[in-house]
Amino acid sequence: MKALVTGCAGFIGSHLVDKLLERGYEVIGMDFFTDYYHREIKEKNIENALKNNNFKLIKEDLMCMDNFPEVDYVFHLAAQAGVRASWGKSFEMYTKNNIEATQKLLEFYKDREIKKFVYASSSSVYGDAELPMREDSLLKPVSPYGVTKLAGENLCYLYWKNYGVPTVSLRYFTVYGPRQRPDMAIHKFVNAILNDEEITVFGDGTQTRDFTFVDDVVEANILAGSSKIKGEVFNVGGGSRVSVNELIRKIEEITGEKARINYIEKQKGDVRDTLADTGKIRVLGWKPRVKIEEGLKRFVGWFISIYI
Repeated sequence: MKALVTGCAGFIGSHLVDKLLERGYEVIGMDFFTDYYHREIKEKNIENALKNNNFKLIKEDLMCMDNFPEVDYVFHLAAQAGVRASWGKSFEMYTKNNIEATQKLLEFYKDREIKKFVYASSSSVYGDAELPMREDSLLKPVSPYGVTKLAGENLCYLYWKNYGVPTVSLRYFTVYGPRQRPDMAIHKFVNAILNDEEITVFGDGTQTRDFTFVDDVVEANILAGSSKIKGEVFNVGGGSRVSVNELIRKIEEITGEKARINYIEKQKGDVRDTLADTGKIRVLGWKPRVKIEEGLKRFVGWFISIYI
């Protein structure tokens, strides 16, 4: 079994690479090592994979490539991340990396016999939808980032509908765990609390998120890849919906340290609340297994081992 993982050195992509290798896949990873955060972090993410003879790394911008590897499975995780950074002049980068890059991959693999094309989407496609968020909810993203992720979903559907590309889109809900990007909330909160620095909270902290542990997201990818289901979209939510204020309290309990919090104005594009309806994805045999308390303990332990 041979798989392509785009964004292989990123937070989720590197975990997926490790799990695929563990399960006997031959993995080709692609990553352009963009400067969204430090390259050294990404290089460390894949240091174990690079020691495996079944892993090959391609350091290229896929927008500059004309041909892609011949594989059985494509896991397309490469994307320009970040809701708050997607406004203004930066939007061009999001359309290029999130929409055009997805179209280019689909266009190439529509003429190949692949078993599955799994696309990493986001709960950002929902916007402020009614809770719980269902796959058939009316989609009204409230950030440019969400717009580009929804466009990627639509491209996957039309390439399945018109060319038979066996696509599945997975809508991730606030993924966390070891290797989480340094710009993401839990990483920032743990770093601030352990270093006695001030935490900045956008809004009053009562906004909620459905937190999903990275191991559960990886399992959803592998199950989606191995299933016979095509042309569908699934929520991947952890079932651990907590407010930002409650999240900080849980981190305080785990670390034994007190947070210093500065509340500022809510940012444009931030969704008020998220909660995934995960009934549909049960058809893949998937359900979240790691609760927020256990996941936070694992993250804090990893963070201390790396940074403290």
